[in-house]
Amino acid sequence: MKSKAPLAMMEQIVMLLVFALAAALCLQAFVKSDQLSKRSEARDHAAVLCQNAVEVLRSAKGETWAVSAALDYPYPYGYTRMPLTIYYDDNWDVVSETEGAYCLKVEPLEDSGVPGLGKGYVAVTATGTGEILFELDVAWQEEVGAHG
Repeated sequence: MKSKAPLAMMEQIVMLLVFALAAALCLQAFVKSDQLSKRSEARDHAAVLCQNAVEVLRSAKGETWAVSAALDYPYPYGYTRMPLTIYYDDNWDVVSETEGAYCLKVEPLEDSGVPGLGKGYVAVTATGTGEILFELDVAWQEEVGAHG
């Protein structure tokens, strides 16, 4: 009479391989889900940051120092309408350019082409990939001097 031990051993090896494959697929799905969650969280934070910057820029009529003050960032320029760049780490704390994972850019445009209308652009990008997470255009009314 032949022993059935080799057959039972083969069945167990096949079952182990099936479970290992299922575990690998589940692990891959969890990693992908975590990446999507982090990207979504970053986009949400970028959207709020852009909206705040746009509202401040609009109310300050293009003065980037006001955006800098609202975000508790020291204004680095003497001029009030210079493009402003602020870098953030993964926890959205302000850091230097070399440590930045995200970059907020606030750029008032010099000439909108329409008298009495100021325009600007606000965007948050991922510094590693250059991917734009969120961007908004902004416009505001400016005083027009009397001609004469």
